[in-house]
Amino acid sequence: MGTPRIVLISTGGTVAAQSTTDGAVPRLSARDLLPDDLAPEIVPVDLMSVDSSAMTTGDQFAVAGAVEAALADPSVDGVVVTHGTDTLEETSYLVDLCHTDDRPVVFTGAQRTSDDPHGDGPANIAAALAAATDPGQRGRGVIVAFGGEVLSARGLFKASTTDLNAFDTVHDRLRRQTLNGHVSTAPPRRVDALSLYPGVSPGLIAAAVSQQVAGLVLSATGSGNTHPDITAEVTAAVRAGIVVVVTTRVPFGEVVPTYGGGGGAVDLHRAGAIVSPWLRAPQARIAIVALLSTGATADEVGAFFAASGPA
Repeated sequence: MGTPRIVLISTGGTVAAQSTTDGAVPRLSARDLLPDDLAPEIVPVDLMSVDSSAMTTGDQFAVAGAVEAALADPSVDGVVVTHGTDTLEETSYLVDLCHTDDRPVVFTGAQRTSDDPHGDGPANIAAALAAATDPGQRGRGVIVAFGGEVLSARGLFKASTTDLNAFDTVHDRLRRQTLNGHVSTAPPRRVDALSLYPGVSPGLIAAAVSQQVAGLVLSATGSGNTHPDITAEVTAAVRAGIVVVVTTRVPFGEVVPTYGGGGGAVDLHRAGAIVSPWLRAPQARIAIVALLSTGATADEVGAFFAASGPA
């Protein structure tokens, strides 16, 4: 067998950032991020140089498109994407939905800037390159190499703002679901995410509907519960053709409709909302964007979430 050929796609983030008087700013190129001792053949690609918090949905789709383009070359054995940690959970999951190839796609990044004397970026990149050339990682979908761990993108969330082991998962064996394998060239559909809390204004939902959103994700309390006034707005939104998905702000555990009382998940489900048992708001939102952008119906979105549990 020949030397593995890896495409490294750089998007910016802390791993490419240097400290300035105005804060950390991405400055390094993909080539700058390459280790000095190159075991595999690595092809650097500078896609963008932004903080991931500043990414648009269009930028995230561009990352998915760049991964797809890299894998169109049959000589490529795997892809590594360096990405900011703030929205890595969303972009990696979007790529996972579009990724039907068995070749590894690995996301990584850093918690500390590239000029930090104790920076974690080089070790994370080395781990990502190793994972991208590991035959045992084939067929897993998109994975994330970070802080000494290799995690599935499905169910991923950022668990710490400072720890080098920055990510955790809702469940480590969520079923791999893919769409049509091709990134849509149409503008992504707009989907908003709203946090629900005691005293939240029901008018927030009406305002989003008036601004012609295609979908809404409600990050509710407990196992998908909220105030009864929200249920009435959900009913109106669903009648207006808006896809509404309910998840929870709780990090772990399955969301199971259990409570009524007018604003429980049982009531929201009866009002037409789709319950996301495992995917939390960031990943639920990007899933709806991807689904609606490929022409999925509300029933198809519901079937997707119903099948998103452990394999």
